[in-house]
Amino acid sequence: MNIFRPTMYRKDIFDINYQKLKEMGITCLVFDLDNTLGLIDKKRCPRRAKKLIKNLQKDFLVFISSNNVKSRLEPYSNELGVEGFAFALKPLTINLHKIKRKYKLKKKEMAMIGDQIVTDVLSGNIFKIATILVEPLGKKDLKITNLNRKIEAKIVKNYQKRGLFERGKYYE
Repeated sequence: MNIFRPTMYRKDIFDINYQKLKEMGITCLVFDLDNTLGLIDKKRCPRRAKKLIKNLQKDFLVFISSNNVKSRLEPYSNELGVEGFAFALKPLTINLHKIKRKYKLKKKEMAMIGDQIVTDVLSGNIFKIATILVEPLGKKDLKITNLNRKIEAKIVKNYQKRGLFERGKYYE
């Protein structure tokens, strides 16, 4: 059941210690899109997230992996100048494999960052890379995500009983 536990848990993408990730040997960051980089109902990347991603590109390979459609992903991908993978089918690891192969990376050099345990964290953990869970930026989700959130709540409750994870108790 620890397959759902993130390596790190932070408030949002701005609260992540990227210097620590560099020191850990991580050179590739794969971000989720909806409620991680931006709100689900916003078509453009928020200025603050754009600035962060542009800055991160100095030290990391940066990608977006989203279960959403191409027309949702492309404005972010184009605006940020990063490769994006739409309809990623997370928790499947197809796109993580593609990135690893194409850029000749080792798994220990990669990290998955997202707001959902049953897609983002599970995908990264199955692939055996670092996973960073962040709080969702907003309350609005896709319908399928609402189901995921219910499953996630049960996982978190189980982890909390065992002292392994608690919402709002951030760790690195």
